[in-house]
Amino acid sequence: MTRIGAIVLAAGLSRRMGEAKQFLPLRGKPLFRYAVERAIANDLSPVLLIGGERSEELRRLTSDLPQVEVLDNREYATGMASSLRVGIEAAGGRVDAVLIFLADQPYVPDEVVQALIRTYEETRAEGTKIVRAFYEDTVGHPVLFDASLMEELRQVTGDQGGKDVIVKYKTHTKKVSFDCGDWNLDVDTPDDYRRIQEMDSTNQEQ
Repeated sequence: MTRIGAIVLAAGLSRRMGEAKQFLPLRGKPLFRYAVERAIANDLSPVLLIGGERSEELRRLTSDLPQVEVLDNREYATGMASSLRVGIEAAGGRVDAVLIFLADQPYVPDEVVQALIRTYEETRAEGTKIVRAFYEDTVGHPVLFDASLMEELRQVTGDQGGKDVIVKYKTHTKKVSFDCGDWNLDVDTPDDYRRIQEMDSTNQEQ
């Protein structure tokens, strides 16, 4: 059985938002919970939630989820790559692959997670090392990385996450396309937050 874990990146500074976006409420729970719950619902293990200056708050808000391991990124101010390194280090030796989720994307459904995993399992023997989601031809998250790339992912720096590794292994990457662009929405600015609140209100009325 393929062992696939999840790394949820929730240590960002949210400079464009002006406050910690991962804790903004949507439907009665903080944004980061949506990615965490998708990982749990799809039996990913371990589920590694990477926090920065508010890691203790993440622990408090996941105290009902024993599957979740909250990890501290003390270098969170240096960018996304530092959080990715923390997660990759913790996942080493425990998984065959990991899915990288962003804490500010509440609309990624089980369908996406399952399709990425299925594609990986079906093509792994052919040399697939990365599986990426595309929403209406726009690249998005989550992204799946084979465990053979972990050493290289430990070397990433800056705020680009695993972009350099993705570029290097372009010929070993599978693309999975989805027609719903809303699934790829992330919350970077106050306008983004207002938009998803309006969308959510509209969906509830329908």
